[in-house]
Amino acid sequence: MSENEYQSRQAQQASANANKKWYQKISFMQWLLIIVAALIIGGVGHHFYVQHDQKNYSALDKNTKKNKEVRIKDGSSVQMMAATLKDAGIIRSKRAFNYYVSSNNYSDLKAGYYELNPSMTVPQVVNALRMGGSAVPTNSKNVVIVREGENIDDIAKEVGEKTKFSADSFKKATNDKKFFDTLKEQYPGLLDSAGKSKDIRYRLEGYLYPATYTWKDAKTVEDLVEMMVKQEYIVMQPRFQQIKKSGMTIQELLTVASLVEREGVDNDSRRTISGVFLNRLDQDMPLQSDVATKYALQTKKTNLTNKDVQSDNPYNLYKFSGYGPGPFNNPSVESIDAVLNPKDRDKGYLYFVADLKTGKNYYSQSYDEHLGNQAGVESNNQSVGNAADKKNSNN
Repeated sequence: MSENEYQSRQAQQASANANKKWYQKISFMQWLLIIVAALIIGGVGHHFYVQHDQKNYSALDKNTKKNKEVRIKDGSSVQMMAATLKDAGIIRSKRAFNYYVSSNNYSDLKAGYYELNPSMTVPQVVNALRMGGSAVPTNSKNVVIVREGENIDDIAKEVGEKTKFSADSFKKATNDKKFFDTLKEQYPGLLDSAGKSKDIRYRLEGYLYPATYTWKDAKTVEDLVEMMVKQEYIVMQPRFQQIKKSGMTIQELLTVASLVEREGVDNDSRRTISGVFLNRLDQDMPLQSDVATKYALQTKKTNLTNKDVQSDNPYNLYKFSGYGPGPFNNPSVESIDAVLNPKDRDKGYLYFVADLKTGKNYYSQSYDEHLGNQAGVESNNQSVGNAADKKNSNN
């Protein structure tokens, strides 16, 4: 080959290389290295995503208020439950549900019909499944549901809407002294301290256990009330000795538990909040819970005013120290156990404030620190409160 031919061929080769696409210029080994690097980066990224996702217990939609009925079938594994909840639009992540159940060694999730909400966190959904559902559809007209944290006015409204009994007759039965004395004899040790309380709104507030009840089994409205009190006795009786050791009466225990029920979002926060309330009681400080004042004023508005917390109603625990007359709603067994087994009391927390937007609680030992925490969540809480109050006014 002549020198001219060689140079011509080299020029042609250079021209051909210049016209190649960028990926045609990469050698096999270079491609292999790129693929390996991509696999490593993708694997690491996926690992971190999985790690974050499985520990993210947040709600699917924290702004949704509409419940959905979900059926967990008999014999369902945890994985099957997760799939059912995901398909029903209740949970954000099957992975997070499975991880939360396994990491806490929960083996007592139950089949049944449940009323659940996409605004519930994974711990809240799991707690509901641990408590057990209804044997019949919860939207059935044959059942009445007492939900955790509902008060007697709330329960009476559903009784009036779904049963042959009126709301007023239900409320009257919960305050009937003769009926109360009968229940006190039937379920010894449960209602003694309730019978001694003064300025009480409903004598049986706090003693109607959250569960699903088939109201057609009740011939009278008193029968329906007794079903709920009987279930409360079944839950409380094994705890009588522990309650006695705590130094609280059952009325006092249920009062704190009813506050904890509405202030906490999961078992961990309920236990810490219980410690805050018990620390305040030890120092004869008012409990200063919005839950109590709202019950006193019979209001559901989110943000209270300075005038609200000056109410002379005995249920207003901003103004009055101690436990007040009695429970403000009907708490779950988880909240009851949280009061019996408080957390972080040795840290001396006397104050807490919740960020209503994120659900996070901030605890403090001093009032100055508490004021700082309040300022930090004020904007979020005002925004959430305004939106909730607007929605309630439209309903």
